[in-house]
Amino acid sequence: MVKVSDNLNFQALLQTDEPASLGPQKRLGRKSILNLEKAFNVFFRSTKLLKQNQDLVRALVLLWNDHLDESHRIAQDIETPDGAFLHAIMHRREPDYGNAKYWFQRVGDHPAFPTIAERAIESAKTDAEKKVLTKIVGDLENPEWDPCAFVDACERARSTAPLDQSFLRRVQEIEFQVLLLHLCS
Repeated sequence: MVKVSDNLNFQALLQTDEPASLGPQKRLGRKSILNLEKAFNVFFRSTKLLKQNQDLVRALVLLWNDHLDESHRIAQDIETPDGAFLHAIMHRREPDYGNAKYWFQRVGDHPAFPTIAERAIESAKTDAEKKVLTKIVGDLENPEWDPCAFVDACERARSTAPLDQSFLRRVQEIEFQVLLLHLCS
C-alpha cells in the first residue's frame, strides 16, 4: 500500500508550469525522461505497487510530460480498464479522436469517473465553463463523467472552440491527478 504522503510527493511529477496541451504539443517546462526515471526509481523503491501499476504510473507521468510515444509503448500492452483509460488519453492527445473513443469504450465504468466529474464541476467557475461541462457530464447536480463527450469537447476546442481550451486543459489535469491517485491506491 502506498502511503498518502508518497502519493502527494509523487503528484509533484504532474506539476508543471502549465497544464498539458490537449494535443501533442511539447511544453518547454516538461520534465525529461531521464529525470522522470530517476524519480520513478526513488518512488517505486519506497512503495509496494504492483509491477503493472508501476508501468501505468510511468506511462501516465510520461504522457503528462509530453512523451507520448514512450507512454504509448507502455500503455498499449496493458489490457485492463486502467490500461485502456491511459491508452485512450494518449490517443486523445495524439489527436486520434476516434481511436480515443474506442479505447474509452473498452474502459467501461471506471471508478475514477465520479471523482473526475466532481472535481471538474468544482473547477468550473464561469457560465461558459459550466456550459462546456454540461456537454461532458450532463446535469451538474447529478453528473456522470462521459469520457467520449470529453474527447468531443477536446476536438471542438482544437478546431472550432479555441476559447474552451484553457478550461479543458484544467479538466484534463484533474483527470490525470485522479487517475494517478487511483493507480497508487
